[in-house]
Amino acid sequence: MVITTTNFSFPGQKSFYRGKVRDVYNIDNKVLLMIASDRISAFDVVLPAGIPYKGQVLNQIAAHFLDATADIVPNWKMDTPDPMVTAGIICEPFKVEMVVRGYISGHAWREYKLGKRTICGVTMPDGMKENQAFPAPIITPTTKASEGHDEDISREEIIVKGIVSEKEYEQLENYALTLFERGTKMAARQELILVDTKYEFGKTGDRIYLIDEIHTPDSSRYFYADEYEERLKQKLPQKQLSKEFVREWLMKNDFQGKEGQKLPFMDEHIIQMISDRYVELFEKITGQEFIRTAETDILSRIKKNCIQFLRKHS
Repeated sequence: MVITTTNFSFPGQKSFYRGKVRDVYNIDNKVLLMIASDRISAFDVVLPAGIPYKGQVLNQIAAHFLDATADIVPNWKMDTPDPMVTAGIICEPFKVEMVVRGYISGHAWREYKLGKRTICGVTMPDGMKENQAFPAPIITPTTKASEGHDEDISREEIIVKGIVSEKEYEQLENYALTLFERGTKMAARQELILVDTKYEFGKTGDRIYLIDEIHTPDSSRYFYADEYEERLKQKLPQKQLSKEFVREWLMKNDFQGKEGQKLPFMDEHIIQMISDRYVELFEKITGQEFIRTAETDILSRIKKNCIQFLRKHS
């Protein structure tokens, strides 16, 4: 059984929001119940079939890293009442995402190849190769444009436009770099390289919290450390730990989210393959065995566990 949609009515529920892969319930404007569904997206499109255990995998990876970094910055997580649910404090999000890059890859490399040597106001050295480490991690923030797409923005623009005050922005930078350092050390213990990732922060009163998920394969890029140097030397693509394999399957089937393209049919074999890969991602990133929960009547289990949590915290 997969969960691709939920439609609960919880005590004190004020609003409901359905994102690409998560269903979010606002309880009394104080608590968020964030349910990680088994929906999967790629190229900004939600694919037609759900993936068994995907929601549990991502929810538990995020909880693992939130717990492991709570000494650096307070985070929004209160509890994980169900393997597919995180309950946490409602925060007013800062309108910037703090993208930290330890290596020149992805978007940064595409800009670099075009001849650009600054990204988000940060200077990049000449003569770099794709996937090479920066001398030190850089922060390339993005902000949401009115139409909803992420846009590069510099530190200076953020402060001048009043999106975030200078004092608070310095704190966000500090938190982001310290979190990235912790994530890098945790990845190294698993023989991985944390290449880049994003952090989101919010406020309740005067206190800053880390919000959303962190260091998951959906929000981060990882390389395998054992092959990194040799692949860099030979200018070969790096072996990645991310959901890139899903995008590769779609591209092989002539889909990149462009107008007029048709989503390929997802048969049982590809669905099972993606599910197995997500379980592998969990075990490789966390170093823990993934415990599959019972697949029957998942919706009833989620509802029961959430209501028990709400009663305990009412």
